[in-house]
Amino acid sequence: MCDTCGCSQPAEAVTFRRPGGAGHEHHHHHDHDHEHQHSRELQVEQDVLQQNDLLAARNRGWFEGRGILALNLVSSPGSGKTTLLERTITDLKTELSLTVIEGDQQTLRDADRIAATGAPVLQVNTGKGCHLDAGMIRRACEQLAPPAGSVLMIENVGNLVCPALFDLGEAAKIVIISVTEGDDKPLKYPTMFAAAKLCLINKTDLLPYVDFDVDACEDAARRANPRLEFRRVSATTGEGLTDWYDWLREQRAATGDGRQ
Repeated sequence: MCDTCGCSQPAEAVTFRRPGGAGHEHHHHHDHDHEHQHSRELQVEQDVLQQNDLLAARNRGWFEGRGILALNLVSSPGSGKTTLLERTITDLKTELSLTVIEGDQQTLRDADRIAATGAPVLQVNTGKGCHLDAGMIRRACEQLAPPAGSVLMIENVGNLVCPALFDLGEAAKIVIISVTEGDDKPLKYPTMFAAAKLCLINKTDLLPYVDFDVDACEDAARRANPRLEFRRVSATTGEGLTDWYDWLREQRAATGDGRQ
């Protein structure tokens, strides 16, 4: 467990079960007290998240003061986030001012792809880190300098766990799930879907070739977040992108232009 990103938890919170079985199979065969260790883990998690929330509030004020719509794109690896961003920028670049922060553990691959569209982009490599945090976004914005009235797309590290815990100061989290992943993702990772405002179900052009129930996926996500909105899209064929773009325009219009 990592106790620097907020995902650390006491050992007794971990359960082990066999498919079709019931009960808790985490057994201690020793008598020493874990209380001190658990207290330390909890304190570290609280300290990290409180500091992040403070920086996120500052980011939010900075974005609001400049009329910048900041969106945090989160998903599993391979959901098609970067392809969706490429298509969105290409289709809307004459209409919206778009800038991008790319988050990955290593390489400039995704940033290079975004740069090819002509959009300003900055890559954040997190090393062993499994998510972006508010401090990284603050530093990235100092270098990227997104203009007032723009849309800032933050492509988070591919991970449906820790990014759900970290507020970046964004206006909304957008969770992207592809039909190649399985329609049970909202049941497995409910915290992410509970934190999101919009769910994009991507790669719908592949539905004839995979076992994915779109309605079941949306129903499962609504259990975690009854207010979650959905758009079914294919970044490859363009299917459903008009609905996604309309949502983006509405959010941009509601943000204002940052002028006093």
